[in-house]
Amino acid sequence: MLFRSRKRAANPPAAPTPAPAAPAPDPTPAATLTVSASVRTDVGCVRESNQDAAQFVRPKLPDLVSRRGALAIVADGMGGHAGGQRASRIAVDTVVGRYYDDDERPPAVALERAVLLANRAIHEEAQAEADLQGMGTTITALAIIGGKGYVAHVGDSRLYRLRNERIEQITVDHTLVQELVEQGTITAAEAATHDDRNVLSRALGTQPKVEVTMSEIDVRAGDRFMICSDGLYDLVPKIEIGQVLALPALPLVADALVALARMRGGHDNITVAALQAQEFVNTDRPTRGV
Repeated sequence: MLFRSRKRAANPPAAPTPAPAAPAPDPTPAATLTVSASVRTDVGCVRESNQDAAQFVRPKLPDLVSRRGALAIVADGMGGHAGGQRASRIAVDTVVGRYYDDDERPPAVALERAVLLANRAIHEEAQAEADLQGMGTTITALAIIGGKGYVAHVGDSRLYRLRNERIEQITVDHTLVQELVEQGTITAAEAATHDDRNVLSRALGTQPKVEVTMSEIDVRAGDRFMICSDGLYDLVPKIEIGQVLALPALPLVADALVALARMRGGHDNITVAALQAQEFVNTDRPTRGV
């Protein structure tokens, strides 16, 4: 099943660099990492409504942080004004609620299950209301727990990682042209102007069941991540995304990227969630008597 949307196909991600035979130990233990974020969603310069949704959650309870970590989500809805907004909002709210309420399953399993439950919730609501039939959304979610990142992905929103000044795309778009690129039928350059570059091969909520692409990545102190909708990466190439993501002040990153996309026409909704993993400094250490 193919879903018509306003999307552009991704270039295939760069092949991962082989790991060295004896990697040096990470100087920052996983337990000492904390995550901060800068999130911005914007209607853009052309559309009348914003069908994107985004959220960053960092629990306050230490036990919940140790079990579930921090979570960032971007969803890009489709299916008309009401349908797209509703689908992306259901996706974000359901995944956040279900993921943190799950006390039994490992993080990756809990995240995948939360996305599957969001798919069911969107589809059931679309079937119940005629005006919402056909609504759906992309979703890209990243949960960071210590030195691990768990990624759940459906559609063509994207996750990037900046490490040691190198930007890489972590997710692969679920689009028709991306499949053609992977099959060798067309080149990445041809995909950018292909007639079907806006056709999703997978979306959340349009069918009773969906396949969620799950992956696990390592997270180190100093890593920065960005999740965005296609309204950003259609107008701001990867090299520029990396340059802005490297700005020292994380709170400025999301605003700067959105501003770039708007300067270049902002033909779609624009959503950015920028994250940084950093060493946790405990300021509550007991003082030592002298």
